[in-house]
Amino acid sequence: MKQSQTPIISFSPVILPVPGRHVDLQMKVSAPASGNNLPVILLSHGHGASNFLSSYRGYGPLVDFFASYGFVVIQPTHQDSKTLTLDPSIPEAPLFWNSRATDMKYILDHLDQIISTVPGLSGRVDKTKVAAIGHSMGGHTVAMLAGMEVTDPAIGKIVNAAEPRLKARVLIGVSGGPEGFNGAARQHYPVLAAGNFSTMTLPALIVNGDKDKNLMFSDVDNWRADAYYQSHGPKDLLTVFGAEHIFGGISGYDARETSDENPERVTFVCESILAYLHSALNQKDGSWEEAKKALNGVASAKGRIDSKL
Repeated sequence: MKQSQTPIISFSPVILPVPGRHVDLQMKVSAPASGNNLPVILLSHGHGASNFLSSYRGYGPLVDFFASYGFVVIQPTHQDSKTLTLDPSIPEAPLFWNSRATDMKYILDHLDQIISTVPGLSGRVDKTKVAAIGHSMGGHTVAMLAGMEVTDPAIGKIVNAAEPRLKARVLIGVSGGPEGFNGAARQHYPVLAAGNFSTMTLPALIVNGDKDKNLMFSDVDNWRADAYYQSHGPKDLLTVFGAEHIFGGISGYDARETSDENPERVTFVCESILAYLHSALNQKDGSWEEAKKALNGVASAKGRIDSKL
């Protein structure tokens, strides 16, 4: 996949003790080797079948791309990661859906400490420009940060984790609305049927693959675009033509879980998100509008962008 020629550095693990967490919070931080005023991305991994892709060790294609284009990328290992081998009988297992959002907020609360831990990064970061990107279960996490309320299936409490400190939010391959969640997975993951997109009022980009259909979850076409259609604006929807759930391979280089391996598609997804972030973090930047012009109504385009205010 195409990347900037800017060298990057990666530092891991950065470890923070978190009160009430079953294990310490482990992270990897990646950044360009040079440059200042660097914006930040918090990247939330999915809940996949792989042992290491769903941890701070995964998502190399995304991390390398955004770090090479001037972002500091912070990757937490959420408690649902198989690398932690936590007891599946723990309350909130296996998804640890609420603690995932708490992880992201804890990182925001301790951003200075994290940055100071990485050699050569202090003084180079613009801490006022922080975005969150999540894939699959990570998309659910970012949806919560965008205001999606979740009713805890265990106790009936409504959880609102809206996070206005974030300046941009990107949901990739996020699970859809409860009415379309009609596969066998609904019995295993009832919390995915407990979200309310109508409360997700903060701006966000939803990235949906038009071939991302898994009968274990839903038989509804484009079910994973519900976050756009069922929420209030401002929202944007990037539909990636031909993409399945891993969007050509965003979760790892040559990952076996990728059913639609396509490096060009990975590049397209990354470049499109980059354009969105540039405009979301700088109101004077026209990259996102240019991306719309390059895609919408163009016969050879790899995707389409819809927007609502």
